[in-house]
Amino acid sequence: MNKLDLDYQNLLEDILENGIKKETRNGGTISVFGRHIRHKMSDGFPLLTTKKMPFKTITTELLWFLRGDTNIKFLVNNGCHIWDGDAYQSYCKRYWELGEIAKIEYGSSYYNHETNEYEFETYSKEEFVDYIKTNDAFAKKWGELGPVYGKQWRNWAGKRLYTPHTKADESFIEIKIIDQIANLIQDLKTNPDSRRLMVNAWNVGEIDEMTLPPCHYGFQVYTRELSFEERFNLYNQIEKIHFEECTMSMLDTKNIPTRAISLMYNARSQDVPLGTPFNLASYGLLLEIIGKMVNMVPDELITNMGDCHIYLNQVDGIKEQLTREPYPLPTLKHMKTDEFYKALSEDLTLLTHLDNTDFKVENYQSHPTIKLPLSN
Repeated sequence: MNKLDLDYQNLLEDILENGIKKETRNGGTISVFGRHIRHKMSDGFPLLTTKKMPFKTITTELLWFLRGDTNIKFLVNNGCHIWDGDAYQSYCKRYWELGEIAKIEYGSSYYNHETNEYEFETYSKEEFVDYIKTNDAFAKKWGELGPVYGKQWRNWAGKRLYTPHTKADESFIEIKIIDQIANLIQDLKTNPDSRRLMVNAWNVGEIDEMTLPPCHYGFQVYTRELSFEERFNLYNQIEKIHFEECTMSMLDTKNIPTRAISLMYNARSQDVPLGTPFNLASYGLLLEIIGKMVNMVPDELITNMGDCHIYLNQVDGIKEQLTREPYPLPTLKHMKTDEFYKALSEDLTLLTHLDNTDFKVENYQSHPTIKLPLSN
């Protein structure tokens, strides 16, 4: 039975029945606060079946995070357009601000006496996205989103103040770059029972520089030892053998994982019709990737949500989704070898060798796509 789709549908019904209406910065919502979904990865990959999900788009965005990228050019080049609206809004806002500065600094040089307006060349959203794709200089200037997820995951700037002993009256700032993903992988290898296996995207000192503050602001992983029986069952999927014939040394020789790994992510804000299905699949894939890197078996995926909302213009679409019976969940196949993931765990620059064709969902059966508006 596909419990994940049912839990998700129950959350939608909960919001419709118990939510309160609010006017927000980007439209009216119905919302509840503080909800929770748990999914056993052994039940299948967490890709909803009550509507068709864009798995390659989900994969592209996650790889963008993991690479530490914050410019939408990588996304656009790979057919992922979920950040286009945020980048375009930022472009329009920054262009307007530049125009205001130009009025002060240059006066009439930008003034059109026929329209009595200051003129600057601007582009439609479609033109903007096309220029991002085809013009590297334009993309470098206008495709940047600020220090969003990838920056925090891979390049958190930790500032430390030092006062040299030789010049007690002078001080200087040293910026220490922290790669949270690299640290996480190293800690999983050396101290898998640590309670500090966390990655945080909510950098308070840089929130104002971000085009959009993180909606899912952090995640934590947890590992446990597998029992002999669990390890045997894993081995039995590869090579059939009687339980009585199996030994611990045999399992070790075959490099059968000794631990299971779970991931819990926290979200301050969830567009439940659009964001939650996306995040479930994205963090499910992240759990799979990390598990491969450290030779652990994906166990549980857990999501904690703060403000869970449905935009008013999404209600008709989700009512349609609520009428649909779930199909069985698909399974995930890694196209890269175990040797690649082992090398990746030692050298994260190999992330550039991963793309959205390196993961395949098998036996994915779903209902048709439901087109819902995205509120930027």
